[in-house]
Amino acid sequence: MNDYLDQNPKLQSLYNRFPTLENFEAQIAEKQANFNHNNRTSLVSALQKQYAGIEISNLTQQNIESLKVNNTFTVTTGHQLNLFSGPLYFLYKIISTINLTTELKVKYPAYNFVPIYWMATEDHDFEEINYFNFKGRKFRWNKESTGPVGRLSTEGLTDFFEIYQQELGSSKNAETLKKFFEEAYLNHDNLANATRYLANALFGTHGLVIIDADDADLKKNFAPYIKEELLNQTAHKKVLETIENLKEYTVQVNPREINLFYIEDNLRERIIFENGNFKVNNTKIEFSEIEILTLLESNPEKFSPNVIMRPLYQEVILPNLCYIGGGGEIAYWLELKSFFDAVNVSFPILLVRNSVLLVTEKQVKKADKLELSWTDLFSKQSNLVKNKVFVLSEIDIDLSVLKIQLQSQFNILHEITTKTDPSFAGAVKAQEVKQLKGLENLEKRLIKAQKIKLKDALTRIADLQNELFPNQGLQERQANFSEFYIESGNKLISKLIERLEPLEQRFDIITL
Repeated sequence: MNDYLDQNPKLQSLYNRFPTLENFEAQIAEKQANFNHNNRTSLVSALQKQYAGIEISNLTQQNIESLKVNNTFTVTTGHQLNLFSGPLYFLYKIISTINLTTELKVKYPAYNFVPIYWMATEDHDFEEINYFNFKGRKFRWNKESTGPVGRLSTEGLTDFFEIYQQELGSSKNAETLKKFFEEAYLNHDNLANATRYLANALFGTHGLVIIDADDADLKKNFAPYIKEELLNQTAHKKVLETIENLKEYTVQVNPREINLFYIEDNLRERIIFENGNFKVNNTKIEFSEIEILTLLESNPEKFSPNVIMRPLYQEVILPNLCYIGGGGEIAYWLELKSFFDAVNVSFPILLVRNSVLLVTEKQVKKADKLELSWTDLFSKQSNLVKNKVFVLSEIDIDLSVLKIQLQSQFNILHEITTKTDPSFAGAVKAQEVKQLKGLENLEKRLIKAQKIKLKDALTRIADLQNELFPNQGLQERQANFSEFYIESGNKLISKLIERLEPLEQRFDIITL
């Protein structure tokens, strides 16, 4: 990601255009020329069906309708169906997407730009999404799931809600959170519908359009690419070629020979090719070539793209200009450019999402009182504590001066050794090592003694850092939005909308 953000020339073949406002002009022209605009009708139809029965804002309604016309383009982010949105960066992805469409509209007023949240409804790794953290506690939904998570029934979440709502209290914001959860998860029958409700409740007024691509009509538009994957395995060949050029980096994903799953309500298993037939892994389901192509024509919804094919699916059915994701996501997108070129689909601009540390005014005052800079707070805790011991100590606990003096004395002794018997040199060297080691040990004991003396201040420093960096990790990957919504309410969303600038590559610290 550092090399990508620095536009290192050795990575330029892995992406189409770097994310600058000016580069979108050429991206719009390319997508307009290379997109199958006939897909717009089925896209809008699918969205209208998915939003049936949900109260949506005028702006979201307008955005859906605008997708019918050829001068409308999308900016997309994707995210798993984490219970109650999961970690905070769910918000940052979507707000980055919303804010970029706003910037694009100002720069290119002749076009419409629609923010899209692509729900990862076809994922089947339920263990990754069945929990969230609230004020240091993990709330987990204990349920079995083997198929695509979007189709998973929300039955059983009533008991979960009873436990969670007790933690929220009875404030006005707490009651709003309870209503969010209750309406989303207790009044909707599956996880896809529940997640759509929640995301719409949080961002609908900003025009967000939420899509569930686990849809027969949308898959029908993708069917030619599924067929190509089954018969030619172009993705496997092209991505492997790209990976060869990425050996100095950690490769995010490796392609399969066939990058498709077979799905039913309680099943999502890889399609593999063995002995001239297509088989569904870990089952007895098997197809000849003619049979699987017939199935594709009649039931395209039974085919699900994996992590390699999903980006292609997105770009085939959406008039998309840009994908916004975390560093890991953008890294695996960078493996796909040659594959997109091979199947003649425009490769989107790739933008790393905004990152944020949320702090309260109380925490800012604590940091000021403890004379902590943000550089201090972002440093490793062991280094932070050690540095503060030196700063706070009334005595000089750095024994470097004594070490230099000792070294100087031994330099004199080393001069003497050159003029006497060599046996003396060994004794001098041994004594030098022993005394320097002794000084280092005394310095460590002195630091330890000062840590005991300064225990109260150091504990407050460590406690503040632990509040801001749960489990010594980034807050955005740990805490749930409800932890901050309960204090700030809708101001949380509005503040983030106001502050986040998606094309500015920086880490924002925002005081609530």
